[in-house]
Amino acid sequence: MVAAAPAMGAERQARACAAFYGALGIAQPVLSCLRCLRQFAGSTAKRCKDKHLEEALLLSRALSEGLRALGDAEAQPLLRCVLAFQMEATGSSSSFQKLEQIVTQLAVGKEALLSQEVGALLAGLVPQGEVLSPGDLQSVCMFIEESSLGRQHWQQNLAPLLQGLATTLRWVLQSQPTPGGMWGYLAVKACLQLFQALPKDVAPLVWSMAGKSEALQSLLGLLLEVSWGKMVFSAVPLPPLQAQVPNKDARLLAGTALSMLLNTAPQPERGASAALALFQLQHRGGGELQFGELALEVPPVLEPDGLEKLVLTRGLLTCCKTDILSCQLESFTRQACLLLDVVLPAVCALTKEQKDCHYYCFQACALWLQRLRDSLPAVWHLTGTRILARDAEPLQQLTQLVWDNAETPVEGVSEFIHSSFRLLLEIYHLECQHFQDQERPLYQQMLQRVVSMPWQIKARYVPLCAIVPYVGSQQVLDAYPDLPQHLLSCLSTNHLCPAATEVYKALVRQQCAERQDGQRGTDAALAERWALRWLPLLSQALRSPLPILQSNAANHLLAWTLRQLPAVQALLDAQFSGWDTASLRAWVSLLKAQKSVAGALPLRGEVLERLSCCLGAREDGVRLAALGLLCCSPSTNQPLSGSEVRLLREFLPLNLNCDSSSFRQLLQAAVRKALVRLRDSSLAQLRGKVPQGAEPSEGAGQLAQAVGFVEWLLQLSIASLSPGSNYQRKKTALLLLAAVLETCTDTWSPERKKGQPPRTMATLLSYARQSGCWDFFSQTNLLALLSCLQDSTNEIRDLASELLVRYFPPTFPEPIALALFQLAQDALGSPRVQEAEAGAVLMKTILQKSDSSTMKSLALEAEADPTLPNRGLCFAQHLLHVLQAQYAAACRDLLRAAATAPMHGAIAALRRCLLQVPEVAASMRAAELVQSWQELLTHLVTTARDITSFLLGTLQSRQGPGADEQAAAPSFADMGNAIGSLIMLGKGQGQEEEEEDSVLLSEEHSLILTCCWVSVKEIGLLLGGLAELLLAPALTAGSGSLLPLPTLQMAAKVFQEILLRCRHWGAVEGCSMGFTKFCAALLKHPDAELQAIPQTMLEQGLEALSGPRSSSITRRAAGFPMLFLCIVSGEAPAQARPLLTHCIQTLLALATTALPQDWDQTLDLPQVCACHVLQTLVRGAGLGGVVLRHATPMVALALRGLGSPCWAMRNAAIQLFSALTSRLLGQQRSRGEGCLAEGVSLQAFLGQHPQLGAVLLGELGAAAVPVPGGPQLHPALHAVLTLLAQLQPSAGGPGSRSACFLGPLLGLAGSPIYAMRSMAAKALVPVVPPPQRRGLLLQLARQLPTAPGRVRSHNAVHGHLLQMRALLAPAPGTDGLSAEALRPVALQLEARGWLLTPAQRCPLVRAAFLQVLALLPASFSPSFAQSIRDAISTELGSLPPGGKPGCAELQVGLAVLHQTMARFVCSEGARLADDERIGAVCSLLRQPNPDVQLAILSWVISGEGGTCEELEKALGLTLLESLRSVLRERRDKEFLRLYLEALLHLYREPSSWSQEASRKLQGSSAACLEMLLHMVEAECPGPDLLLQALCAASLLLAHWFEGEDSTLLERWCAALEECSRSASSEVLRLAAARSLQKAGADVVRRSLRAACPSLVPVALRLINVGIHLLQDEEREVRHEASGFASLLRQDAGEPLRDGCVFVQDNLGLLGLLQLLPAEFGEHPETFDLLLQHLPVLDLRDIMEELEANKATSLYKEDEPNVFAEPAVLARQLLAILLQLLEKAPAGSPPRASALRWLVATGPGILRDLRYCEQCWSQEPAARRGMKALGCAKVHMAVAVLLVRAQLAAQVLRVLGDSATTVPGLGGGAQEVEQELAMVQGLLAQHGLAPALSQGNVPGEPGPPSGAA
Repeated sequence: MVAAAPAMGAERQARACAAFYGALGIAQPVLSCLRCLRQFAGSTAKRCKDKHLEEALLLSRALSEGLRALGDAEAQPLLRCVLAFQMEATGSSSSFQKLEQIVTQLAVGKEALLSQEVGALLAGLVPQGEVLSPGDLQSVCMFIEESSLGRQHWQQNLAPLLQGLATTLRWVLQSQPTPGGMWGYLAVKACLQLFQALPKDVAPLVWSMAGKSEALQSLLGLLLEVSWGKMVFSAVPLPPLQAQVPNKDARLLAGTALSMLLNTAPQPERGASAALALFQLQHRGGGELQFGELALEVPPVLEPDGLEKLVLTRGLLTCCKTDILSCQLESFTRQACLLLDVVLPAVCALTKEQKDCHYYCFQACALWLQRLRDSLPAVWHLTGTRILARDAEPLQQLTQLVWDNAETPVEGVSEFIHSSFRLLLEIYHLECQHFQDQERPLYQQMLQRVVSMPWQIKARYVPLCAIVPYVGSQQVLDAYPDLPQHLLSCLSTNHLCPAATEVYKALVRQQCAERQDGQRGTDAALAERWALRWLPLLSQALRSPLPILQSNAANHLLAWTLRQLPAVQALLDAQFSGWDTASLRAWVSLLKAQKSVAGALPLRGEVLERLSCCLGAREDGVRLAALGLLCCSPSTNQPLSGSEVRLLREFLPLNLNCDSSSFRQLLQAAVRKALVRLRDSSLAQLRGKVPQGAEPSEGAGQLAQAVGFVEWLLQLSIASLSPGSNYQRKKTALLLLAAVLETCTDTWSPERKKGQPPRTMATLLSYARQSGCWDFFSQTNLLALLSCLQDSTNEIRDLASELLVRYFPPTFPEPIALALFQLAQDALGSPRVQEAEAGAVLMKTILQKSDSSTMKSLALEAEADPTLPNRGLCFAQHLLHVLQAQYAAACRDLLRAAATAPMHGAIAALRRCLLQVPEVAASMRAAELVQSWQELLTHLVTTARDITSFLLGTLQSRQGPGADEQAAAPSFADMGNAIGSLIMLGKGQGQEEEEEDSVLLSEEHSLILTCCWVSVKEIGLLLGGLAELLLAPALTAGSGSLLPLPTLQMAAKVFQEILLRCRHWGAVEGCSMGFTKFCAALLKHPDAELQAIPQTMLEQGLEALSGPRSSSITRRAAGFPMLFLCIVSGEAPAQARPLLTHCIQTLLALATTALPQDWDQTLDLPQVCACHVLQTLVRGAGLGGVVLRHATPMVALALRGLGSPCWAMRNAAIQLFSALTSRLLGQQRSRGEGCLAEGVSLQAFLGQHPQLGAVLLGELGAAAVPVPGGPQLHPALHAVLTLLAQLQPSAGGPGSRSACFLGPLLGLAGSPIYAMRSMAAKALVPVVPPPQRRGLLLQLARQLPTAPGRVRSHNAVHGHLLQMRALLAPAPGTDGLSAEALRPVALQLEARGWLLTPAQRCPLVRAAFLQVLALLPASFSPSFAQSIRDAISTELGSLPPGGKPGCAELQVGLAVLHQTMARFVCSEGARLADDERIGAVCSLLRQPNPDVQLAILSWVISGEGGTCEELEKALGLTLLESLRSVLRERRDKEFLRLYLEALLHLYREPSSWSQEASRKLQGSSAACLEMLLHMVEAECPGPDLLLQALCAASLLLAHWFEGEDSTLLERWCAALEECSRSASSEVLRLAAARSLQKAGADVVRRSLRAACPSLVPVALRLINVGIHLLQDEEREVRHEASGFASLLRQDAGEPLRDGCVFVQDNLGLLGLLQLLPAEFGEHPETFDLLLQHLPVLDLRDIMEELEANKATSLYKEDEPNVFAEPAVLARQLLAILLQLLEKAPAGSPPRASALRWLVATGPGILRDLRYCEQCWSQEPAARRGMKALGCAKVHMAVAVLLVRAQLAAQVLRVLGDSATTVPGLGGGAQEVEQELAMVQGLLAQHGLAPALSQGNVPGEPGPPSGAA
């Protein structure tokens, strides 16, 4: 029988203890200690447990003195109580250790009593002859491991413990079904710890005949059974399909236990003999075993799985003593030991086996090398020779082993391979030293192999790091000159970056170690040496436009380099002294690294100026780097300087609305660092300490500065949460608010490991609140966050809810809670998904922020009893009744219910309240509530089933849960008809004739679809989440089953019905997420009946898949394959996944079945269905690489399916093969602009999938075999070639697996199909190792015909040329073969130069030959290069206009040839840059041949000639020269677009334009401008051509200006205004922004000159366009427009310069607004222009619409510009308008404009203010307030009204008497100001306006707090 648990638990002991000590003198400290212990036991979070134990330990130290004065009888209850808590904490080692400290502290002076109590406690764990429970085993393990008294007890009671362990393990082995894996695992663990902790006591029982123990002998046999896999158990009991799955962890642990038992041997030879006997026993498969004095008869293993060898080998290497492993084995005739002669062969055999335990196999390999290194002296003494000699077998085996597996994708294996490389080289080095061997060829062999591997392969860098210390840095760099460039490429590839970093560090460290003695004191000399190799790399990386490259170099290389070599800082400073963006970004990175090294960085002078420039730069990366520099510090208590605080105050308001998510996250992280610095430095000041970097006299000022900055940031964040702000601003503000609350409050979060508030935080909070600051939880802040709960986006709602729940007081004020509840009720009934989800979030938040009194006040459903003891249960009942009422309404009239009470809102609310509220989960564990919860959940699942059946039946014209199911979803036509019938029924039959046929869905149709699909999706998420929560072991252990078996079976039917009958992918996806959780929870559950549910569903699905059906269920219904994916994804990753294996094997068998002779193409065949399901399994993210175990048969199936006569089968095979390719090659990693850098070589690929290599090779071989009777198609060939082409080349070497692919691929060069020849050439690249490419190129060149008469096959010639081109093309990040190496190849090509001449009749062959020649231009002789130019000149010079060949014969591919020749001429012109070749390019461009012209224009646009300024200049002049004729002819829109785009590319910088360019246009500029503007105004050329035309007109306008003729200028300005409208397309707005940047700044600057006053109106219009574009919703448009604003920020007297640092959009907008009063303040149009941007909103209409409670429409009209923020802009405009008024003298145009505006709008403003006063002072204001709180229109109207009122008051004050005649404003400025103050205070109470005291924080510099 199983031993019972201790009768008296810790809680009862604590109560008894408290009662006992109540009357004693030490009662108070004892009770305090007991309280901490009880809080420890009741906590769930580890940090809470640790905190309470720390408090108890402190109390125990104080209590120890008092206990010492008492007797044993008085101390005994407390010791027993602590021991009881310790017994219950055996599951946590840290808690057990802490309790051990407590009980030891309490027992000082009473050690005997404690020993007696521990002995009595442990004696009860091992009753005679009984089986130990898992809890008892855990306690045994913990007391052996962590308790000295426990070990002492077991030492004295070893025999009963051994007997108990043997009894337990035998019972576990023999039980059927097995009781659970953890039980047996703990028994094995107890054996291991016993052998480890008590070796001297165990040794006589094994190795002495007198002390031989029968119990230990039995235990040894049981451990052998476990290690050999006879014991079958897993983490949970398994259903029949999962039987016979050994627990790998328990078997490995048993091997370690056996090795630990070997360690008890008194002599090493005896231990080695016993270990050898274990190995021999494995080889025999059973028999007699002599282990010391223990003798066993081991029965044979019927089906060994090979794991037993790993178990024993790994166990020996893990813990066996070195002297046992290295001592001589007596049974061998030669000098042999375990390590070399027994374990090494086993390790090599293990690594070659394709098992599911690669990780442990290679761990054994690394362990073997480690043990060899540790035992080298002993092994040398034994053998007397080198182990790793040059030709020794161990060296060859180990080298081959690590290289063959260097690229293995198995997680964790690569680390073992890396350590194996290092250990192997270390052992080799030690042996060479010991035996004084100077020749060390292994280093050179490894280095050469590394150099020959492609840079993309990660495995090359680890051995390179290992080699560096042994061969030196110089030898490595000499042998590998491309290494710096390759490291640069690696730094821009995330998965290669760590390896590249280690290589760089190894080489630099080695360089430092190698410096000569004479230079030891000169750091400058070492820095110069470093700079020769590494300065270009680091400079290029830090200046790179690729963010990943720049950040990796800065984070991983820069700071480390400065620490190693401080002298390199001066060299880097000189590199980054420029003012261009790249230099600034690199400079900031350098300063940040310098600050991290030095600890402080003074900000003054040029450093401060450049840093300010960086903080305002347009590029996000530059601004973030500068912000990081401001906020970071090596010490968290270093205060922010005044300059840093000022810069932060200027920076943050301008960067709140950035639309980059990563920018927002990094901004929050940086500000959090600054806040931590402010907090910690302030706490240090309050403690009287001087923070690092601060002066003692500055303390008070720094403290006030810190408090003021946090208060300012708090107000800025709250002000930005207004619904009138855009999403970006609100999200950033919430993140900043979260940082403030996390850093500057004393809220303790148990789940957080870091970021907890300091213990003295209350001191700082008290100081700040005494200053009137840091009222974090004010009513204003609460209302701001409540407004966010009504946002339309999940991110805003969830983050606001989290802040409210985590930081704000535990309950809402009752009026707010009531208003919120009513708002949530209304939102749950909205048909809009966003509003319903907002209602769900509101419900969850109300539940979390309510108490029992609040619950009684809420208007819950009558059936929901508010007197229930748990509010979560009460709330859930209410929501369930709401859902049931909505379901009943839907059954009556679905159309009406979908519009007024759809069910998805209530389901979402239930999901959030049940699954996302920790208190609800805790209440489910309460025993008194289990029955109530079980009833509620059963009703909930039943309701979900009924709703699902009803909705899905509705779409099939069937309703009710009793309707018959069908195997497939209805077609879209069937659903449309069913919904149409419902609409007719809901609207009445009389309206049927009014319906019109439309291709668009009506709103009624969409309402029903939304209701159905979203509700179904939410049901899936709810049921899955419930299963995951309620079937968790922590919940089921204490509360029984809250979801009984019938309820779970019902839920399974719901999932099955949704996935089989649903077509909407969103619903299927949501349901699948829930179903995966559902299956995972069931499969992890210990109940076999629950585990059987997913297995049964899988079998049913497979049966339905293979059976007949009446309609398609996979090709046009998304749900069915997901059924299988969800089930198999639910299996535990650590298990063998038997369900997945069974599923794939069944599907493969079904898919390979022969097709019937006559299939119906309207139905899916079972074979096709199986392929679709397999594809879904392969693509499933939850399965990861597990499916690759079955990759070979699936690839074979896909390749076979490509040749199927059935179209559906071919289609399914293509999709399956595509999914397999993506999974086999891993995730594609992007470098820069889409350049792929895959890291899997062909060698590694074939090593990972050897059988797959045979399949691919078989397909290639079949295609390469010639077939009599002509060519034969091979449908699978292209797929095989595509897969091979995506791999990387291998290093090659003898026995390379990839060599066999070479012949078939070379044979495919003659394929009659062009695509096959092309793809075979690409597939050849990974097959040929780089060292062998030169030889193969030479071979291919020799195969080309030397004369026309020797051509046997044009296809073969073309194929060979394609293969040469592929081999010659340099890989990304490399330069390819050198010109000298390619000289022999070039000589062979020169001998075959006729292939370029017309003697070769095929243009495609000529083009391919020229493409090959273009790849090795430097290798040819001058005469042959001249012959190439002559041939091209002859060919292109003979073309007549129009490009038609002179001969009548039409030649296929002639255009390709001409374009190739044109590109070749361009490339040669750019390479050589001489006048002759540049002239040839320009001459070709002037020719009227369209193919040649298009080729040259495309070449220019691609930027290939960007390195040759002479060529670009000549081409630009040529294009300008022909511009007028091209615009006049306008022969082709595409040609014209390319022409203009090339022109703009060549003149992309202002400095590119020259006087010569102006002369080329002399006399034709006006005509060209006229034609371009006419094209923009009157024609419809399409958006792309219009973009180029407008930009080209702007380019010409920027360099041509005649002041007396402004017609063209005004037309251009009008075109910009038209294109910049929000309603225009993005391309047109982008065209306007680019055009404005090109010419707008020049026009505005000219208007400022006294000679050009007529340009002022145009300048104002352009500035107005700029203001519009800087608020555009497209980031690219804003960035282009910011260039215009940036150019205007320069001094008017300076010429426009290329090096202008473009500013950020918001800074540019602020600059334009400030430019108007500064430069155009006196102009009469300026004031009116600014007022145009101040919107006029009718607050009365908005409020009436809000109160009307009209039926919510499903769709909401989108704003034309969702990024623009009128309210924010209005606050900015107010400051500008007030400044303009203040500066304007009396009688000036601005004052006249202000008076006209006041007359027109003043009375209306006053009426609106009085309406606000009336509206918000009434009693119903509180009822409407919550709804208005979340309404963006209301906030916007209120904000604009307040701005207009402030402006009106100021106008009245400025104008004085002249404004007294304005009708309706007789009271003047005072009346308006008083009304404004009253209204603003009233609105602030409702969260609709900032409080009067919160306008601007005193002393705040920079833009207003609401600045964009």
